Amino acid sequence: MDTLHTTTAHLDLIPQLFEQQKLRSLALRDEPVERRVKKLKRLKKWIKRHRSAIQDAIYQDFRKPTYETDGSEILFILQEINHAIKYLSEWASPQKVRTPVTLPGTSAYVQYEPKGVCLIMAPWNYPFQLLVAPWVSAIAAGNCCILKPSEMAPHTSELIFEMVASILPRDEAVVLQGDQEVAEALLKQPFDHIFFTGSTPVGKIIMKAAAENLSSVTLELGGKSPTIVDETANLKVAAKKIAWGKFMNAGQTCIAPDYILVHESVHDSLVEHLRTTLQTFYQPNQAPVEQSTDYARIINQKHFDRLREALEEAVSQGATVAIGGQHHAESRFMAPTVLTNVPADTTLMREEIFGPILPIRKYRTLPEAVDYINNKPKPLAQYVFSEKKRVQKYILRRTSAGGVTVNDVILHISHPDLPFGGVSHSGMGKAHGRYGFLEFSNQKAVLKQKWGVKATQVLYPPYTDRFKRAMDRLLQWI
Repeated sequence: MDTLHTTTAHLDLIPQLFEQQKLRSLALRDEPVERRVKKLKRLKKWIKRHRSAIQDAIYQDFRKPTYETDGSEILFILQEINHAIKYLSEWASPQKVRTPVTLPGTSAYVQYEPKGVCLIMAPWNYPFQLLVAPWVSAIAAGNCCILKPSEMAPHTSELIFEMVASILPRDEAVVLQGDQEVAEALLKQPFDHIFFTGSTPVGKIIMKAAAENLSSVTLELGGKSPTIVDETANLKVAAKKIAWGKFMNAGQTCIAPDYILVHESVHDSLVEHLRTTLQTFYQPNQAPVEQSTDYARIINQKHFDRLREALEEAVSQGATVAIGGQHHAESRFMAPTVLTNVPADTTLMREEIFGPILPIRKYRTLPEAVDYINNKPKPLAQYVFSEKKRVQKYILRRTSAGGVTVNDVILHISHPDLPFGGVSHSGMGKAHGRYGFLEFSNQKAVLKQKWGVKATQVLYPPYTDRFKRAMDRLLQWI
């Protein structure tokens, strides 16, 4: 399996690779933390040496600007590695727990052991970050991994193959490239854990396949992440933050603001601030947006057509194109687009957009906005722009989301001490930092009884009247 792509002829080698890693994982159970740290340092060194190669690969896949790659892919991973290196010894140390009065003579602790052989499956939209970040957690926890990058980002996928092969032997980590057939073959293996990032429909398929082997899963999915802007928000600042988070990566971000709910009194003003902001971002010299080197492209023709059709449907049903709307199929370019008066029953308001189209809807009262959000599946992220703490608390308490950023967007994903993940339809399990370490670890309960302590003998049969009286007293006292 030394080729870059797993062809149909190689599918029968997947069980062999799995068995090799299963055998190796037994040896890694007793691996010192220091060796895991060395692996992470090797990974960090490779990334820093190959910064330009990472930028070039992602640019070739969908023209992602190099500085967006630096910030959202490379910097993100380096921070994740540094955090793990700094705190891994603390995370991996057994955690002592208190001894209850009902267990005299005992001591107890939680021991963190590797789950074993893990499968990590990543999407195309952040093809480097979304594969390597969970791999960092898996290495920190002491696991072996089979890594499946997205075939939709082939240049990045090949680079990841070269990276992994240069850092670890394939019985500890190996990259398998290929399409759905390869993914299906992998999912037949009894992995100890599966970490999947992608869409909710595919997440359901992953979970169903994992159930056949009772593999634990982490599902980082998506959803329609709402943004609420109330009448007290600083609209100029909010427009810049929302535009950055929405149109970075051409809107192909799982936690991008999906739609805006804005108080009716500031609706028109917000639209104008967005217009000014987008001109500043992508048309500083009044040139067409398509000429901007700071704006990405849609990943492939299928996704371009999906977005174009959703846009045309919304307009045909009464939506107004307030900003943008231009698109060119040949280059898969779709301009940053803002829509107003978007009907609730359109595709754009029912399904995750995952592209550079931003619908804006008005609300009159805060309960009305909250009800609108709560009538949809729980999102991966949520954003609130308000100067009133009362409003912030009201929304936080009455809605549910995987994560929230107040008076900004996206930033919660970059905090190394915050868990990242969804809830319900937007995912399960948490990633990053210590939470990622725990996700790839079995938290094993260990209790030790001192020799000579016979406290539990009172629980042995036969259950005499004396035993019953003692139990009655205990239950009254406890």
